[in-house]
Parts: sequence; structure tokens; C-alpha cells
Amino acid sequence: MMNKAIWIVIVVFVAAGVSFATVKFTEDYDQPVAANDGKENFHSITRLSAGQTAFVAHPDFTEAADAASWQVVHIKVEISRQSYAPEGVMQGYDPREPRVGSAMASGSGVIISADGYIVTNNHVIENATAMQVILADKRTFKAKLIGRDPNTDLALIKIDATGLSAIKFGNSDRVQVGQWVLAIGFPFSLNTTVTAGIISAKERNIGLIGNKERQNDPNDRSSSNAGSAVEAYIQTDAAINPGNSGGALVNTSGELIGINAAIASQTGGYEGYGFAIPINLARKIIGDLKKYGVVKRGMLGVSFPAPATEDQVLRQKGIDPGTIKGVYLTGVQTGGAAAEAGLKEGDIIQKIDSLQVMSSVELSEKVARHHPNDQIKIIYSRGGKIATTEATLKAQAENTQPAKVGSSMEDIYNKLGAKFAPLDDRARQYFQLRAGMLVTAIARGGFFEQIGIQAGSIIVSINGSEVSNPIELNKALMGASNGIIHIACLTPDGLRVMFNISLGA
Repeated sequence: MMNKAIWIVIVVFVAAGVSFATVKFTEDYDQPVAANDGKENFHSITRLSAGQTAFVAHPDFTEAADAASWQVVHIKVEISRQSYAPEGVMQGYDPREPRVGSAMASGSGVIISADGYIVTNNHVIENATAMQVILADKRTFKAKLIGRDPNTDLALIKIDATGLSAIKFGNSDRVQVGQWVLAIGFPFSLNTTVTAGIISAKERNIGLIGNKERQNDPNDRSSSNAGSAVEAYIQTDAAINPGNSGGALVNTSGELIGINAAIASQTGGYEGYGFAIPINLARKIIGDLKKYGVVKRGMLGVSFPAPATEDQVLRQKGIDPGTIKGVYLTGVQTGGAAAEAGLKEGDIIQKIDSLQVMSSVELSEKVARHHPNDQIKIIYSRGGKIATTEATLKAQAENTQPAKVGSSMEDIYNKLGAKFAPLDDRARQYFQLRAGMLVTAIARGGFFEQIGIQAGSIIVSINGSEVSNPIELNKALMGASNGIIHIACLTPDGLRVMFNISLGA
């Protein structure tokens, strides 16, 4: 009996020793490999051999959330006339439901300086008669408007405060699809809320900006008519809901990489797609608003197919879209910066200031970061050969020519190269549109063919004015400022895109 007991004790010790040795060997052999760039707090991944059990450390966002949450503020606005609720939610074409009479609405903002400058969305503060900012520590301040830019949906406001904690800026050019991010704001007027997700796409154009008629208010300090709509959103699946607009999209180091602006939704709530304005574009816009009160944007003076129709336009020209590594130019404005730099129709722009551009969205966003008289370096392809040039950007008034005085509607229609018909009630209800004109035919050589607008498309608005009949269409076309037409269009496959056309001779 004693011998049996001794053997049992020996077996137990041997088993324990083997288990310890196995665990120790595994720890020594399979040290976790950090999956980060030395800057962000990404999760760790353990290398595994066959039969081993996986161990994955989940990402820790506590430091990033703590670093950035204190710089995000709650903005409450009072609206005293018919306007649109300050939230960017894509429902049909116009995401904002009308409100009549006095109302309160809210959004978010981000502190960018210790002396009280705050960036938010234009649609958060648009039409506001009073603004109130509540800090994360519950202090409340009245805010004043410094400037706003509907063309990028950004605005700058200020509160009378000092010693504030300003957010740290990141670099939106460096964000990558699949990268972890946090969205911080005040959804549904709740307290500071942090949600996590990944970057699901970059350089998204969703046709949201420019779809509402702008007011001709002499006290309006916006640059609404001074430039073109620029959309190059960062897309994320971090939960963004009404009230998040104007809040922060930050990386896992707590650095600001975007300003949350919109969601794609059929219900008005989060459905998996949120959009943020890249901070590298926003820094230029808010810098202009702070210095000038308006945005001063340099213009290159080129035209190119819209993203939704680019492949079709190229194929119509006998070009395989897969061979185009950059942005194919369908036109170069006479007297513009591109023309003076030697660019021609058919050239393919590949880089702007050493930054790769693979789409018209990227090109527009890169150029929009610059001022008039800024010089940019352009690398382009012509006939299969790579060339380099430098262009000095111009102000829009210098870059375009007004339509000829006395131009008839027939002249304008000939330039557009299109025929139109009113949109019937059935189509309007199906696409959830309040207005629209159907493009019934496209003529060879016209602007519409060049930029890829197809027959069957619906013109929803021109220069911010909705069009439902020939009279409204004619009025909008004839009233084009500086000969520039901004067209909000619904393509036959349901995509919403913006086009910019010059009627200059």
C-alpha cells in the first residue's frame, strides 16, 4: 500500500513537471508579435504552429479615448425660421428634414486651439440664430461664427475661453483601410460617446454637399459661391448617429484624422456606414476661415469624368479603364492654370506634389488644399510617356470666363449637349426626390457626354436650386455665377454625384 502511494506521488510530480516545461517552452517559442507601426496601439497577434491554441490580445482604446474625449464638445443651436435639421444623414437625396418655426438642434465640435476655436460641420450651425457650446467638463459658453464653407461642409466657431486642451492633429494621408479608429461625439444629445470601428474606405464621394438651395444673405460670411463642392470622405464603420456630426474621428493614438459629417442610412440611424472629412483638407479650410472668414481655393482648371461614370466615358473613347493609372482629363480650360502649365485633353494626372492620385476625388481634394497663386508639381502621362510640370493655381474668378451676355437657352443647351423632360410623380416617389428633370438624350461632343452624364440620369439641382420644370431649369442655367454650373445628379444606377461645368467660351 505504501509503495502504491509513493508511485502516485511520483506520477503527480512528473506530470506537473511536464506541464510546466510545456508551458515554458510555448512561452519562449511563441512570443506575441506586435502588429503596429510604433505609433498606434494596435492589437497583438501570437504566431501559432499546428495544434496550438490562439491567443489574441484585443485592442485597447482607453488611452486614445481619454486623450481625445476632452476636446470634443456638444453644440446646441437655436433655429428660428424654416431650415433643415443640422444632421447629415443620407435619406433619399436630401437627408435633412425641414423644420418650421423656432427649434433647438444639436451636434458636436472639436476644440482646435487653447483660446476657444472649435471646428464643426456647416450643416450643424447653418441658419442658427444662437449657438451654445457645452464642454466635456460641463462648462457652458456662447459661441460666435467665424466662418463657414458649405463646399466642404465645415465651419469654424469660437467661444470666449482660454487654457483649453486642444486636440492633436494626425495625418489623414497616412490612414489605411482596415485601421482602427474611434468616433467621438454627442449622438442623440447624450454625454460624450466613443465608438470604435475601422476605416472601411477612403476618398468617398457621396453627392451630399451642394444639394440644398443657399440663401443670398448679405450677412452670410460663407464661401458658398466661391468654389466647388469637395467630397473625399473617409468611410468608417464606427457607429455614427445623429448628433455626432462635427465630432472627432481619431486614430488609436488619439490624433484627429477626420471630422464626422454624415451617415448612409435608410432609417435615419446608424446602418454601418459613416463618413468623415479628412483632417488634411479640413486644416486648410479652417485656417482660411480663421484668417479670412472665407475660403480661398486655388483652381487648376481641368475637367474629368465623374467617378460613377468614369469607366463608361473611357470606353466610349476606346480606352480600357484598367490602363488608366491616374485621372484622365476630358478638358482643359483656356487660360487656366493647367493650360498655362502645358496640360492637354487626354493627359493623365498621376501625382500632385508627389502624392499619388488614382481618382478624380483624390485630385479634387489634393488641389482644394491649396490657395490661389500656390505652385503645385504635377506628374502626368501623355502618350505613354511620363512628364513633369508646375502649375500656378488661380482664383476661380481668374480661372473661368463668364457666359456670353445675351447667350440664349439654345446656346446653353447646345453646349450641354442634352435634352430634358420633367420627372413624373411615380419616378419622384420611387427615388424619394422633391424635384428633378430627366435627361432624355445626350448629343455628341457636348459637356454632358464629356463628363459622363448618361441619358436616364436625373438632374436634381443646379447651383443649389432644385429644378422641376423647364422654367426652373432655364432660370438656374442662365443664373450661373461666373459661367460655372454645379449639377447634382442621380445616375441611372442610383448613385448620387456632383458635376461642375464651365460655360466659358
